[in-house]
Amino acid sequence: MLEPGSQPSQAPIYVAPSDTPPAGRRLSSNRVLAIAAALGKMRALRREHRGAYPAAYLKVPFRWQVSYFSRDGKKELGQVIIDDLSGRVLEAWTGFQVAWAMARGYPGAFGRHVNSLYVWLPLCVLFVLPFFNFRRPFSLLHLDLLVLLSFSVSLAFFNHARIYASVPLVYPPLLYLLARMLALARRRDARAASPARMLVPARWLAVALLFLVGFRIALNVTDSNVIDVGYAGVIGAHRIVSGKPLYGHYPSDNERGDTYGAANYEAYVPFERLFGWSGTWDDLPAAHAAAIAFDLLALSLLFLLGRRVRGPSLGIALAYAWASYPFTLFALESNSNDTLVAALVLAALLATSYRSKLAPPARGAFAALAGLTKFAPLALAPLLATRELGTHGGAARLRLSRLAAYAAAFVLAAALALLPAVSHASLRTMYERTIEYQANRGSPFSVWGLYGGLGDVQLLVQVAAIVLAIALAVVPRRLDAIGLAAAAAAILIATQLGIEHWFYLYIPWFFPLVMLALLGALSWPARSWAAASGSARSTRPAAAVSSG
Repeated sequence: MLEPGSQPSQAPIYVAPSDTPPAGRRLSSNRVLAIAAALGKMRALRREHRGAYPAAYLKVPFRWQVSYFSRDGKKELGQVIIDDLSGRVLEAWTGFQVAWAMARGYPGAFGRHVNSLYVWLPLCVLFVLPFFNFRRPFSLLHLDLLVLLSFSVSLAFFNHARIYASVPLVYPPLLYLLARMLALARRRDARAASPARMLVPARWLAVALLFLVGFRIALNVTDSNVIDVGYAGVIGAHRIVSGKPLYGHYPSDNERGDTYGAANYEAYVPFERLFGWSGTWDDLPAAHAAAIAFDLLALSLLFLLGRRVRGPSLGIALAYAWASYPFTLFALESNSNDTLVAALVLAALLATSYRSKLAPPARGAFAALAGLTKFAPLALAPLLATRELGTHGGAARLRLSRLAAYAAAFVLAAALALLPAVSHASLRTMYERTIEYQANRGSPFSVWGLYGGLGDVQLLVQVAAIVLAIALAVVPRRLDAIGLAAAAAAILIATQLGIEHWFYLYIPWFFPLVMLALLGALSWPARSWAAASGSARSTRPAAAVSSG
């Protein structure tokens, strides 16, 4: 399988040892083998792995690849890329960077020019600036926003193939955000919420939001790439409408693209029908359209949720935060499916805020769909289910009936989502291709996979995440939208702390929940779009999340 983020390329062509250059080439295979053998990194590799041997391959355009294999030929241990015209070594890799091309820091492999400093740094400034209070420059909110941006430091090392620096730098901000969300999920104290003080009126922020949305869409259309995650979504959608098995027998350039839940592929069906698919890993307009739609959907739901919690000013602030946060643009420019996860979780939370008989089944359905897109959100199911058992939901019989409605809708939505998969294969096949494969594959993008030997500690972290998900579902806590968002964010972050394969595309899963908890904990103008928050004094209380 091509790992996430890799791109299709023409397979190298083996060239037997010879002093005669192949047609159209300046160097011979023996010459490139000698160039590779002279590298200190490859000499060290052969000392460490006795019996390792090299082989030369042609790559296009005008490049050679020298691969070093283990004695039995079953594992590639080293790889050298050599320019045919100059004989210069362009790349030399050993260890996990041989198998994981995404660990080599290829420019633009994810999101292309969004990684450029002239794009990334202005976004960081735009993200923080409206929420900065010069009268209180050392406020906790400022620290929270800087921590959210601090993932950029890890990404910078990742983009320069410094994996032993990038991976550990992910965990301090994750742990900090986990602690902050757990603190905000506690029952409220008697103190009044601090007023939100912004540098600009909400209507100005709305104008900036429109500009950012246009910029994001234009950048996606003109300068984004589709990684294998988006490609897999288009393949799966095509297989669904063609009546083919959803799991198994994917194209060789995305052989393990069937590792996600069935709802993920179904979400791509309208876009595959509208834009089609050529059958190859081309520009994939269907994946572009899907990514833009998922992004706009998440932004819109975040606005609606904020508007319902504290009014239009908070809704605008949250939508602006999504549009200006560089990691949501990183996901959009990679055309991945991760913002779909955020949208479905936000939809579940929005359904929770309505006092309607339809709220519990709607929440149950969205919870199931989020979990059957990427499986980590299944950890939110207990938390969302126990909203029906809160202290403000009416008589016990009514609360239990709402819980039953949630559970019934969850099961029904899951069954309908799984129908395209089980109509051609068993649940066992689906499990083997998704959860079992994900659980057993190694990855250098977490401390567990990078360092090894930490299996017991990883298991402990995973068990702690399960305990936390259950505890937040049953232990008394803050019952309004802020408490629910904070608890949901804490569960998703705790889940990510224990997974084998972590990547920056997962940040949008919890980011909107974190922002809702952080900004929603402040008091906002009741209904004023025009007044700056810093001068406003009238507020409305946070909307309690009804149990349906």
